[in-house]
Amino acid sequence: MDQDASRKERKLIRVLDGETVFPPPIWVMRQAGRYLPEYRATRAEAGGFLDLCYSPKMATEVTLQPIRRYGFDAAILFSDILVIPDALGQPVRFAEGEGPRLDPLDLGEVGRLDPSRVLDHLAPVFEAVERIRAGLPGETTLLGFCGAPWTVATYMIAGRGTPDQAPARRAALSDPEGFARLIDILVEASIAYLARQMASGADAVQIFDTWAGVLDEAEFDRWVVEPTRRIVAGLRALVPGARVIGFPKGAAASLPDFAARTGVNAVGLDWTVPLGYARDVLQPRIAVQGNLDPLRVIMGGKTLDEGVDRILETLGGGRLIFNLGHGITPDADPAMVGRLVERVRAARR
Repeated sequence: MDQDASRKERKLIRVLDGETVFPPPIWVMRQAGRYLPEYRATRAEAGGFLDLCYSPKMATEVTLQPIRRYGFDAAILFSDILVIPDALGQPVRFAEGEGPRLDPLDLGEVGRLDPSRVLDHLAPVFEAVERIRAGLPGETTLLGFCGAPWTVATYMIAGRGTPDQAPARRAALSDPEGFARLIDILVEASIAYLARQMASGADAVQIFDTWAGVLDEAEFDRWVVEPTRRIVAGLRALVPGARVIGFPKGAAASLPDFAARTGVNAVGLDWTVPLGYARDVLQPRIAVQGNLDPLRVIMGGKTLDEGVDRILETLGGGRLIFNLGHGITPDADPAMVGRLVERVRAARR
């Protein structure tokens, strides 16, 4: 079977193409991560976090680890949303236990960013995609990804994550033209980055907008919806028919408009999105992905089972990719992740 035919047989791709599949395909955000002992061993061998991201061999290994253990229906490239500013010339470093650190970017310095170096800088990532695809079972979807321009910009402006991303919000409100120049650079870099991931073997991509929920309606439209629309359109100009999942976290009420205007194939739901709303308002229009509270995996047992069953009962009759409502946390018990996968796979209508 050739690659195009094989891709169309992958359960997650079938959902993105409009089919209802039950039991639904399942993967979980951050499935390659610190909750797995095999990941921790590879991470220790790599040294720095970005060393792991930029090592094709090690990035491939950690991407494949949860596939070997759980047989998820999708693997997602192991990398980080901040490789884009790193590639643009705003170096990123990771302090142990503190998260990412960058030298804060003043909007007057946006001209110093160098988009011409992005693809060369990220060549190890594309090699990892090729290796991962070669190492995956034929039925497993390979997801590439990027951070959405708004979320990436928040880290570039503040130099770190902040509780409500006020530094970036202030920058966007006080100098919208300067902020737009930064967003434009990120849009174009993201298009090129995602297109190269797909050329290297990714079947579909996800755009993570973790901080979308901190914006008011007008700013959400300007800095979340419109940049995502441009990325989707630009990507499809290079990769016709490219399949895209959009995940604007914290944006439940805005999801119908986001879906309609961006052209994504599916929307990710965080765990606060009401299931009835997702079923009645979203699923008739678009595939949905989510949205188990990651804390239920930590709690395990009946708490986990009830959360899984509720999602399957409410959303299983429509286009659904089962996932968490955000990334799995380091304190998750691998056995409970296995229980989650087994319960989804054993579901019957």
